[in-house]
Amino acid sequence: MSKPSVLALVAHPDDIEFMFIGTMLMLQRKGWDIHYMTIANGNCGTAVDDSETIIAKRRAESEASCKLAGAIYHPSVCNDLEVFHTWDIISKVLSVVRDVKPKIVLTQSMDDYMEDHTNSCRVAVTAAFCRGMLNAKCDPPRPGYQGDVTVYHAIPHGLMDPYRRRIEPEMFVNVEPVMQMKWDMLSCHKSQKEWLDVSQGMNAYQKVMEGFMAQLGERSGRFKYAEGFTRRSWLGFSAEDIDPLRDALGDDVVANSLYR
Repeated sequence: MSKPSVLALVAHPDDIEFMFIGTMLMLQRKGWDIHYMTIANGNCGTAVDDSETIIAKRRAESEASCKLAGAIYHPSVCNDLEVFHTWDIISKVLSVVRDVKPKIVLTQSMDDYMEDHTNSCRVAVTAAFCRGMLNAKCDPPRPGYQGDVTVYHAIPHGLMDPYRRRIEPEMFVNVEPVMQMKWDMLSCHKSQKEWLDVSQGMNAYQKVMEGFMAQLGERSGRFKYAEGFTRRSWLGFSAEDIDPLRDALGDDVVANSLYR
């Protein structure tokens, strides 16, 4: 019997490590396969390298991160700032969805601060939605997949929407048991740390991530470190009453009291 799979679909190298990977590692501990895909290749995430050089660096960093955790890496399909909700990009992501057959898709929030993030979210949702449609042709071709897929949106980077309003997730996932691996995987992205130091003043790269997780842990009322997610509507994706993330992780998931 094949293992259940979780597929993370995001914009850039290191987005998964910042906001998702702890939950994926917790699922891995329960016997799940974890799949890692950044839709864009990170070619604009540099202040010093030409495009070809930084693409190679950032792919190597993502592959090194995946190797640490035993995650399955899927290559990017476009440049930074070229993530659009177009069939050319959706069809390539759809091919991965049909290959992986995930029970869970983790993606970014439509309330995130950057259009690559929100566009990646839209691409991920559409690819999951049309996974079984006969006439939705993917690139490369793959047969349709009719199984249930539950989509969970992560809390935005910065824990707020583009208008600086605090965002609350539906649920919190305990990631304290895997925080060291989350830290180590993020540390693989050395070029991104250098870029963010220049472009956004984000010193102590890993500590920024740790601070986000600590804030979410505090909001959970139970965990020291947490990641936050909100489940998308089941319509077009799955049976109404399924919640595979909670089912798999049990007491390591707690509902946000604001949603009760």
